[in-house]
Amino acid sequence: MLALFKKEIANFFSSIIGYIVIIIFLLITGLFLWVFPVEINILDYGFAQINGLFAIAPYVFLFLIPAISMRSFAEEKKTGTIELLLTKPLSDFKIIMAKFWAAFTLLIIALIPTLTYYFSVYYLGYPEGNIDSGGVFGSYIGLILLGGSFIAIGLFSSSITSNQVVAFIIAVALSAFIFMGFEFIYQFSWFGNNGLIIKSLGIYDHYTSISRGVLDTRDLIYFLSVISLFLFLTKFSLQSRKW
Repeated sequence: MLALFKKEIANFFSSIIGYIVIIIFLLITGLFLWVFPVEINILDYGFAQINGLFAIAPYVFLFLIPAISMRSFAEEKKTGTIELLLTKPLSDFKIIMAKFWAAFTLLIIALIPTLTYYFSVYYLGYPEGNIDSGGVFGSYIGLILLGGSFIAIGLFSSSITSNQVVAFIIAVALSAFIFMGFEFIYQFSWFGNNGLIIKSLGIYDHYTSISRGVLDTRDLIYFLSVISLFLFLTKFSLQSRKW
């Protein structure tokens, strides 16, 4: 499993994909937080906070994470190496987890440079250190869990097709629906008193909750459940080849 994990990491950085993902993520968030005259611009907002990062990052992840994960299994199927991979002395679950942790590691690598935003605001604030550090790091946990959920969805999407573009489209559509779809449905009054239950099925409700800096057990369980569900569906998809 460790060897496959290292191979996946090497694949990310031996091609231009890993670098492009990190650069695009940092470029987009940096421009919106420091350059563009928008509401979340740190310098114009007048408050020592980086909430804008946690507001815009999920929408960037909606496209970048599927771009990372789309080739996980789709490329293996297209090139025919999937059969060779699955005959190795590794269980399907270990193969899936190796690919998941490789993509997750790339996500963490992309997020680490954003800590410069935090330290910049920390030292630029008046008085120095006038920033809700607990809230910021709670939001980072929410963002990491959100990214993990999108990665699991991306792996599942890649496992059901041999076309990377199709895998990308499916991953974006699924991630967008689970992130915003239930929130959109909640706006209608079709479900009456059950509206809050519908809302709680979506990632957005739990992400905004954990982004306040409060680590509620229910939110943690929700994210871990979403990740586990799609990893299980990926395993089920791979096992279906034996039928």
